[in-house]
Amino acid sequence: MDLQLVISVAGLALLDTLSPATIGVTIYLLLTEKKQLLSRLSIYLITVALLYFLTGIALMLGMDMLFTAAATILQNRIISWSTFIIGMILFIMSFYYPEKKQKQLPQPKSKQKIAMVALGVTTYAIEVGTAVPYFAAIGLLSTSELAAFQWLPMLAGYNLIMVLPPLILFILHLLLGRTMQRSLEKLQMTLAKHTGSAVSWILCIVGLVLIFNSLDYL
Repeated sequence: MDLQLVISVAGLALLDTLSPATIGVTIYLLLTEKKQLLSRLSIYLITVALLYFLTGIALMLGMDMLFTAAATILQNRIISWSTFIIGMILFIMSFYYPEKKQKQLPQPKSKQKIAMVALGVTTYAIEVGTAVPYFAAIGLLSTSELAAFQWLPMLAGYNLIMVLPPLILFILHLLLGRTMQRSLEKLQMTLAKHTGSAVSWILCIVGLVLIFNSLDYL
């Protein structure tokens, strides 16, 4: 397996950890849940990761021909210029993406296990349409002609990396306990005020990827 491919997919997975939704829900649970924190947080994160994983499998199995055709189309000079322009637009937009001004992140009204599943589904439904790094990673895997036993672990690893920040917060919460309380509260407010920052970084990086990938065909 190509090491450069593994590094590229891992880099895109790290970019996907910038999602403020899963981190925001995790912080809320850490601040309010005491008795069943592990089980409810696990249910939420597993739901999100599993839905993304199944989406990735569906795309890999059903859309590999589409990605191959797209790679061929990108060699067309007109398409390459269009891709370059789109990349430039995304890059410029990243500097002007508005930050949200709300004081708090949305919080689940109920912390029952079924509510955690519903919250995971909601998070997935809201964010999957803007999961540009994930679709880029699937595109790389699809055009690399890997066997299923090769791309399945990479896809699973991608989704594991994607939920690492909430897991790290949970471990730190176990180790540090109450000393993390103020830090979590500050982080919650920061996420609420700067939700747009993560999106701006994604727009910037994806824009640069489109620009550099189109240069060879201009």
